[in-house]
Amino acid sequence: MIAMYSLIERPVGPRSIVLATVVSAFMLAGCGKQPAPVAADVAKPAGDPLQIQVEPSMASRFKVAEVGMRSIVPIQEVPGRIEANERQVTRIGASVTGRVTELLVEVGDRIKAGQPLARVASPELTQAQMAFLRAHSNAGLSERAVDRARQLFQADVIGAAELQRRESELSLARAELRALGDQLKLLGIAGAPLEALREQGALQSHAPVLATQSGVLLERKISNGQVVQPGDHLFTVADLGNVWVSGALPEQTARLVRLGQQVDIEVPALGNRQLSGRIIYVGDAVSPDTRTVPFRTQVDNLNRDLKPQMLATMRIRGEANSELVVPQDAVIREGDRDHVYLKVAESTYRFTTVELAPAHEAFRPIRKGLNPGDQVVIEGAFHLHNERKRAELQ
Repeated sequence: MIAMYSLIERPVGPRSIVLATVVSAFMLAGCGKQPAPVAADVAKPAGDPLQIQVEPSMASRFKVAEVGMRSIVPIQEVPGRIEANERQVTRIGASVTGRVTELLVEVGDRIKAGQPLARVASPELTQAQMAFLRAHSNAGLSERAVDRARQLFQADVIGAAELQRRESELSLARAELRALGDQLKLLGIAGAPLEALREQGALQSHAPVLATQSGVLLERKISNGQVVQPGDHLFTVADLGNVWVSGALPEQTARLVRLGQQVDIEVPALGNRQLSGRIIYVGDAVSPDTRTVPFRTQVDNLNRDLKPQMLATMRIRGEANSELVVPQDAVIREGDRDHVYLKVAESTYRFTTVELAPAHEAFRPIRKGLNPGDQVVIEGAFHLHNERKRAELQ
C-alpha cells in the first residue's frame, strides 16, 4: 500500500495516473479473499454435513449392495488357561508327626503309586510298632490259652463257659493286632518291613511319605529338617493325561453357554496349535470382583505337551441363526462408533451410525441402524469418507 500511495502523490502527467490506477487495482485484488475451488466431481449438499453427492462419472468407483440375511454361527472369544484336572490331582502329606530327614524327589519328576517321596523320623512310629509287637504277643498267648482250654474242656476239667471266655479273648487280641497292623500300613510300614517286624521284631526308625497315585510332581512344600504333622500339604502329584482349559465369560453372555457346547482352543506356546473340546462345567455364580462366570473344558494330553498355566484362546461356538449383516469392508470406525455410507439417492450417500455385533468371518451382524433392503457402499467406503472430509474442509 505504501508503493500505491507514492505513485498517487507524485506530480506527474496522465500516463502516470493511469499506471497508478492499474497498480492500485492489482494491489486491491491481492488483498481480497477468493473462495477455495471446489472439486469438480464432488459436491456436499447444503445443510447436511453427513451427506455427500458425487458426479455420475465418479459414482462408478463405489460398489453398492443391499444388506441381507446370512446364516451366522456366533463365536465368543475369551482368554483361557491350561490347568491340571483337579479330579486327577492328589495332595500328599505325612502320616505322623516328625522331622524330615530325607527328600527323594524333585518337582517335575514322574511318580509311581506307592513310591516314597520323603522320610520322616518320628517317635510316634516307634510307639506304634511297639504297640503292634505287644498285640502280636498277646494274640499268640491267647491262641495257646484257647488250645489248652479246649484240651481241658475235652477232659471235662473246665466248663463250656470258660472255653468261650478264652475264645472271646483270642478274638479281641486278633482284632487289636489287625487294627495296629492297618495303622502301621497308614504310617508307611507295610509288606516286607511289616513281616520283619512281626517275625523278627525289627523296628523301622523312619516313616516314608508315599505317593498315593502315579503322575507328575507339581509341587513340593518341604525341605530337610522341617517338622511336619499329619494334614500338612507336602507334595502335589497330578496325572496330566488330560487337562482342563478354563476361562471366564462376561455375565451378559454367560447365558448363551451350556454344557456340552463345542469350544475351539488355540495355544500360542505350541505354535498356535488347534485343539477342540466340549464344556464340562459352567459356574452357577458371578464373581463379584470381575463380573464373570467361570467355565472349563477338558482335552486329552497324551503327549504331555500341554503344561499347567499355559495361556490359550478359547472360541465358543453357538447355534447357527439367520441375521441381517453388512460386509466388514463397508464399516468405518470413527469416534468409537461404527458407521456405513447409506445410499439415499442416485450418486448421494449419507454417513450413518450403526450398532454392530463382533465380526463373523467377513461380515458384521447388524443390531441397529439398518433395515433389510438398505443399500450401503461395500467397496470404496474409505475413499468416499475421505472425499466427504475433504469437501467439509473446503
